[in-house]
Amino acid sequence: MDIVCCRHVPFEGPAGIADWVAARGHRLTEHCLWQEPVPALADALVVMGGPMGVADEAEYPWLAPERALIQAAIAAAQPVLGICLGAQQIAAALGAAVARNPVLEIGWFATERVASDEPLAQAVSARFTALHWHGDTFALPAGARQLWRSAACEQQGFVYAERTLALQFHLEADAAAVAGLIEHGGDDLSPQSWVQDPDGLRMGASAHAEAARAELFALLDTWVGPRS
Repeated sequence: MDIVCCRHVPFEGPAGIADWVAARGHRLTEHCLWQEPVPALADALVVMGGPMGVADEAEYPWLAPERALIQAAIAAAQPVLGICLGAQQIAAALGAAVARNPVLEIGWFATERVASDEPLAQAVSARFTALHWHGDTFALPAGARQLWRSAACEQQGFVYAERTLALQFHLEADAAAVAGLIEHGGDDLSPQSWVQDPDGLRMGASAHAEAARAELFALLDTWVGPRS
């Protein structure tokens, strides 16, 4: 498969997703939207995270064209994956509201399955630890099915039309990705109930990133489906 990946900032890349692409023999083309146009459709679409919000179109004019790309990919029944901001963009593209979560959620926290009968939910453990780094959340779009929740955020992921997958959390994050987020997002790390400090984030990467990577690979294998 030729997979297009939309990136929003230099320090949030595909990380473990790129590793899965290489391991499965797919091809990944990264598009840096802060310096190049929104790409054309390929065989599948991945939309990464970023510190901006879906309503920040005045500062980030690529947000609306990216949502149009998501809508086109969904209409074409392509596999679509959104991570964090990417998940919020999918929700907005499907007409759902995106707003502030009651609390900041930054750290390695447990995420639990909601819909046990969904193949994508069954692809990973019923409860796993993932990296979270967000202040916004989304409402569940009409026609979507909720897959996961956490103690700090009810909407952690959904599936729409079988092949559109929105993840508020970061299974793709490795130690290097965490280091980049700490370097560029350190202002978010003020002491709060659901915010870990830099040492806790680094320790979490050491303790949980390898297991999260295994969950990611299983999830992505189910997301794209069997190869012809």
